Amino acid sequence: MIASSESDLVVEPLVKAVQALGLDKIQHHIFICADQTKPLCCSKEKSLEAWDYLKKRLTELKLDQPKSTRPACTFRTKANCLRVCTQGPILVVYPDGVWYHSATPNVIERILQEHILGSQVVEEYVFLTHPLPDCFSSVPAEVKD
Repeated sequence: MIASSESDLVVEPLVKAVQALGLDKIQHHIFICADQTKPLCCSKEKSLEAWDYLKKRLTELKLDQPKSTRPACTFRTKANCLRVCTQGPILVVYPDGVWYHSATPNVIERILQEHILGSQVVEEYVFLTHPLPDCFSSVPAEVKD
């Protein structure tokens, strides 16, 4: 068992990270296959170009941090491999569970404008839609808090 002061030492930096990153305000989380150890779905260069573009545009659109005008944010994660291994870069938007192929900068721009900002899936690049289940629907309210 961790003593109270030890527990505070462990928890305090995590609480600060949650606040600094806005983790409790995430509305969408984008994963993109990039910087692969063994590039199979596309070249490593193409994947890194897509990753760099995604990071840049989320910042430019001010989607990467919650703001007073928009309390939610969009988080992004570079995944070494999403295991699809064809027609990449592969990009998935959660919690919507929308999987996109050919996520080049032009396609990423459309995903950001149409899907993230406009709530309209970019159908021509979707190869699967499988939203995350509402795993808390059967959890008692006191456990959710």
